[in-house]
Amino acid sequence: MTSAAAPDTPDASDAVDSGRVVLLTTSHRVAPGLLSWPAWETLRGADEVRCADPGHPQLPYLTEAGVEVAVGPLPAARELLDLCAGGRTVVVLADAAGEPALTDGLARLAGSGRERMPDLELLPGSYDLPGARLLDLVQVMDRIRAECPWSSVRTHRDLVKYGIEEAYELVEAIEEGDRRELREELGDVLLQVVFHAAIAAEHEEEPFGVDDVAATLVEKLIHRHPHVFGTETAESPEDVKAHWLRTKAAEKRRASVTEGVPLGQPALALAAKLAGRARTEGLVVPLPELPGGAGIEGSSRAGEVGYELLALAVEAEAAGTDPESALRAASRAYRDAIVAAEAAARADEARDNSHDDVSG
Repeated sequence: MTSAAAPDTPDASDAVDSGRVVLLTTSHRVAPGLLSWPAWETLRGADEVRCADPGHPQLPYLTEAGVEVAVGPLPAARELLDLCAGGRTVVVLADAAGEPALTDGLARLAGSGRERMPDLELLPGSYDLPGARLLDLVQVMDRIRAECPWSSVRTHRDLVKYGIEEAYELVEAIEEGDRRELREELGDVLLQVVFHAAIAAEHEEEPFGVDDVAATLVEKLIHRHPHVFGTETAESPEDVKAHWLRTKAAEKRRASVTEGVPLGQPALALAAKLAGRARTEGLVVPLPELPGGAGIEGSSRAGEVGYELLALAVEAEAAGTDPESALRAASRAYRDAIVAAEAAARADEARDNSHDDVSG
């Protein structure tokens, strides 16, 4: 004999009549109306659609599609159960937080064990595309530029030193192998890009914004990678570099291979860059000789060191070694040796002081 279910216990056979609550979430980084097909099917098939926010960006598009939406305060959890009774589907356009008050109320009712609960489904109506958080970054930077007393008056020249500092800090994070620092420093370098773009957008005669910067970069990358986006082929990194140099030369139409080499970069890097340009063009350029003669500044030991370093930089570049990176690595080793020497000196001093105390 099968015993009857207790009056206050939900019967499994009634589960089909308890209905369904669908929390429909959307990303503000995706244009309103661009919903997934399951989202549109659910909206069109729902018995009721609710939205607490009269300014919800999806509302105009739902109205245009013929979906009726009841706009106003959301029903309490117990009231929502009644709305779902009889197998009805209620869709709630969720806010960014996912309507926690409503879901918490439903969880409490379910925990009591005395209610026939509707199915609760979380349905993402749109997803962030890769790079979507960059939209947030641009919005945040635009607001900072408009409202921050310091940021709102910065110029491109004001930010030069910060760009240099951030680039060096990124290099250090890479060379140290610190993943957390690398992530943060990449963000700091990216900040310089969006900051400069925000400033550039305000130029009275030739404004451009971050979208223009990105568009220029995309166009350049596509043009310089014909083996990826075109009909060219590349079987090795050397082939890729050759493509890059050919397309770059055609774009720039420079009178000299030295054009475009920033003279303000670190001296070893500058020397290597010039040597690389000359070698790529097949130019045989003898190293300049140290000027001689009394009274000529170049004949001093300082001048000699400069020409010796130039020769080393050219030799390193020809051998495929970045002299700037090599010197930084050696400098880090030298720094560690200094730290060790300091520790040894402090230890010796401590021993001497201890010996003096005992003698006294």
